Amino acid sequence: MTPAATAVAARTAEAVTGACSAAVRASPDTPGRTPPTTATPTAPPSCCTALSRPAAEPVSWVRPTSGETEIVAIIHTAPAGPDAHALLLRDIPRTAGITAVSAHCLLHTYLGGPMAWRGRIDALDADQEARLRAGPTVPDAPDPGDPSGAVASAHLLTDADRLLVSALREDARLSHTELAAATGTTASTAARRLAELRARGAVFFDVDIDPVLLGVTVSALLWMQVAPARPDTVATALAGHDELAVVAATTGPTNLVAHAPCRDAEALHHCLTRRVAWDVVTRIEAAPVLRTYKAATTLRPC
Repeated sequence: MTPAATAVAARTAEAVTGACSAAVRASPDTPGRTPPTTATPTAPPSCCTALSRPAAEPVSWVRPTSGETEIVAIIHTAPAGPDAHALLLRDIPRTAGITAVSAHCLLHTYLGGPMAWRGRIDALDADQEARLRAGPTVPDAPDPGDPSGAVASAHLLTDADRLLVSALREDARLSHTELAAATGTTASTAARRLAELRARGAVFFDVDIDPVLLGVTVSALLWMQVAPARPDTVATALAGHDELAVVAATTGPTNLVAHAPCRDAEALHHCLTRRVAWDVVTRIEAAPVLRTYKAATTLRPC
């Protein structure tokens, strides 16, 4: 999740799940909401499949929780337009088996999105990490706390930008020549435009990796209620914890949400009782993630 959760796509489900356990993707930073959706006990598989279908591009991270009576997903919404919220307000509530929808806006991301989970990075040895870092250097993205408006401008995409991002959603490994062919421009123009989008934080590249390969067997979403004056302090500290992959501020009855991918149940217990149990955290709801039907765009095999 980013200040506005990622919206990305792999080439095909077969290419990702059949050939390897990782998928490279390009992610535009666009506004998003996280709606916990309550479904009837027998409905979650069909509901999750419907939300995960390739046509549902604005939807990512589809996960049933709470004994498969709830589904949590990221919905990417356009800033404006007549159909900006159609999926959230019209289509999802009408899906058979869904009995209620609760939508919360992701206000700020402290960890996640372009800031990779350290548990994933630590899986590499020094030589492997150096080889990955050997590519071209991209300037730092704008600071979300910068009042200059740089962050707001990062989300403004031209029609040419959208063509570029759309091509990268299909395959983030496209060369500059292939991007030029897909967008009707030259390789040098495509390369320059992509560098500009990355430099201002409008686009970032990520990799979907099967968490089992990293030793994760238990995963939970943590919805936290923090004293009104302390969310920033708490979230900043939690973002430095290796046990957490995502920390974000959100609207709703709780004001912080985190994702804890853990080695086992004992590790999750340690995280809950020793790492996130602050005096100013007045309530924690831990919702075990039963499985992931869809990651950023990678469809997981059923």
